[in-house]
Amino acid sequence: MNSGKLPRDWSRVRVSSLQRHLTGLPSLYTVPGMTGSKPIVVSKPIAGYGVVIDRTADVLTFTLDNSSNGNEVTGAMFDAMLAELHSEALRPRARVLRIRARGTMFCTGRERAGRTPAAIRRESARILKFKAALRSSPLVSIAEVQGDAFGFGFGLAILCDFPLVAEHASLAFREMRHGLAPVAILSYLGEYTLPRSAFPLVLFGEPIDSHRAQQIGLISQVCPAARLSAEADALIERILSLDPSAVRHCKDFFLNAQQHSFAQNCRLAVDALTKGSLALLARAEAKRS
Repeated sequence: MNSGKLPRDWSRVRVSSLQRHLTGLPSLYTVPGMTGSKPIVVSKPIAGYGVVIDRTADVLTFTLDNSSNGNEVTGAMFDAMLAELHSEALRPRARVLRIRARGTMFCTGRERAGRTPAAIRRESARILKFKAALRSSPLVSIAEVQGDAFGFGFGLAILCDFPLVAEHASLAFREMRHGLAPVAILSYLGEYTLPRSAFPLVLFGEPIDSHRAQQIGLISQVCPAARLSAEADALIERILSLDPSAVRHCKDFFLNAQQHSFAQNCRLAVDALTKGSLALLARAEAKRS
């Protein structure tokens, strides 16, 4: 097992090229072609540690690459992805986070290497840090779930702003079948679906299909497997067609509003609308001058 330390040249980025193909029938996320967009600057993917990290000017991509182990997320993979999320939080560069996987499985869980109380506590803390960083990221996140997702893998998809799931995928929280209460997912599952749906899902650990997951509000869209990548491409294009500052403010306010009362949200909305409207007027004035 590797130590989880990042390589010395982790932050070095080299230029290559990227092609996107939007094919098939229009979908909810299909938009007209964009014109006048800024050139795409693409980094050479950084491989190793079970995850490939790739970056364009606007899109940061995590590709789980541990298919021989069901794309189980190891400590080193957590560290690599956390480093990128922390970097984006401090100095935003991209606008979209895309999480995908190689192989037939999306993610069957996470590594459980700890054998002492201290080691297990560190593992648990790292998982929650990653989930918090993903949820609060200024990037709009898309999970491209091409195969089965269990435990942490299912929770990872749910935490993304737009979980897109292949129609054949099986989804489950199986921890209780091994005698472990899945408290990490329980800490936020109720925010995405009703308690009457959430509790049986974690208590019995029975798998559900993607249509059922969409029905109870856990995922955004069910896709034919052959169209999953194209649907994600189309969604990215739609996000990038929006004003970047407005998108960040929209996501930030949406997340914060879930933690506040209606009265608090109304007071915060007055401030946010005032600042946003002034910024809009300033941009309009700048265009006229």
